[in-house]
Amino acid sequence: MTDFRIIPSIEHLRQREAVRALERDFGRNAIVDALRTAAGQVRVRLAAGPSRDSAPVPTDPDSAAILIEEEARALLHHAGRPSLRRVINATGVIVHTNLGRSPLPDAAIDRVRSLAGSYSNLEYDIDGGGRGNRDTHAEALLTRLLGVEAAVVVNNNAAATLLMLAALASGREVIVSRGELVEIGGGFRVPDIMAQSGARLREVGTTNRTRVDDYRSAIGPDTALLLRVHRSNFRIEGFTEQPALEELVSLGRERGIPVAEDIGSGYLGLPGEVGGASLDQRLAGEPRVQASVAAGLDIVCFSGDKLLGGPQAGIIAGRRDLVARVRRHPLMRALRVDKLTYAALEGTLGEYASGRASRTIPILQMILATPETIGSRASRVIDRLQESDVLDAEILPGQSTVGGGTTPGLELPTRVIALGHRTKSADWLDGWLRRQEPAIVGRIENDRLLLDLRTVLLAEDDQLAVTLERVPA
Repeated sequence: MTDFRIIPSIEHLRQREAVRALERDFGRNAIVDALRTAAGQVRVRLAAGPSRDSAPVPTDPDSAAILIEEEARALLHHAGRPSLRRVINATGVIVHTNLGRSPLPDAAIDRVRSLAGSYSNLEYDIDGGGRGNRDTHAEALLTRLLGVEAAVVVNNNAAATLLMLAALASGREVIVSRGELVEIGGGFRVPDIMAQSGARLREVGTTNRTRVDDYRSAIGPDTALLLRVHRSNFRIEGFTEQPALEELVSLGRERGIPVAEDIGSGYLGLPGEVGGASLDQRLAGEPRVQASVAAGLDIVCFSGDKLLGGPQAGIIAGRRDLVARVRRHPLMRALRVDKLTYAALEGTLGEYASGRASRTIPILQMILATPETIGSRASRVIDRLQESDVLDAEILPGQSTVGGGTTPGLELPTRVIALGHRTKSADWLDGWLRRQEPAIVGRIENDRLLLDLRTVLLAEDDQLAVTLERVPA
């Protein structure tokens, strides 16, 4: 007969030194709940007996107390662990939406750190001593870098598109090519966003061919906007045609209708840096925001956390009168950003303005990295595994992608570490690495786990090697 009397009372368990330490860290209610849950698990094991469960089964009050204490500690640490955790991205996808898109440059992190723990002039006019405007932060840097009259920041580019359409075209028509009615991540589609804005969609052209005359023929008294949407996450090849931005701008001016573009990726190139041409070449014609502005577009919107390399944000920039209408719209308050986003964005933009972006913004460094450089780093990592009797490792040629709904179809040559476990599958190894702290995420091909160091920060190489050295047999 099972003797449940060996399970100590909750109050008795609370007097144990280790449990008192846990209670100081987690509080009385949490420790009592954890002890009750752990005691219940031990009671189930006792009822089942050792032959039914490989987990340890206590035989006396002392072993029961130790087991309950250990399980309560595990429960508390699991429940208290933040759900948002650091990840080493070894997938080779640079702007990885599932992994938080772009890691911030040090300058952005420093700006966030300097403002996060203090008050700031978020909505305070220091010179005048009264209420200020939140939506002017980062504007000076944006107007300087882009050559626009005004700019405003909201919480992502879908919000920027929604707000721009709501402010400039609610209740009226917006003309868009059928070949640009894209669906972005999570099932959100341009027509759906347009419907939420109150604007009416007027499709022109065909999926593969749209001419400026298609726009001209569709213009009527209800037309509020001509909209170009960058096809950032797919390509149309073959028998295709699309009017140049300059043609749309000319038509808009002829008819007195603003021309807007949702550029998506937020690619600024490397203004003022020698490496700008090389970056443009690697990104295979990805449109720069400045080029759209120079073509005469009246207003544009784009992301802050894709090829710009900053925090999640949507940026609307262009003519002062149009941006002013965006600022006045009621949705602006619902979609605004906080002080930490402004701090990170200003820190990132400052790197472009100072000509340091190619050396300090992580995603740009990743795009510019050569296969030879990546291969050298990979060699240093697998050198640490030479004595391993658990893993087989070699360096192979591979392909990285930019990702994040940008540069569709573009691949960058790289070098990958191909890992095989001598007794377990690639799926097992992948799962084990994902459960570490920090989690390591790679990709599986041909029953081997591939780690692409293009997307691993240089400072993470040692942590990666240390974790691989700990892989169990």
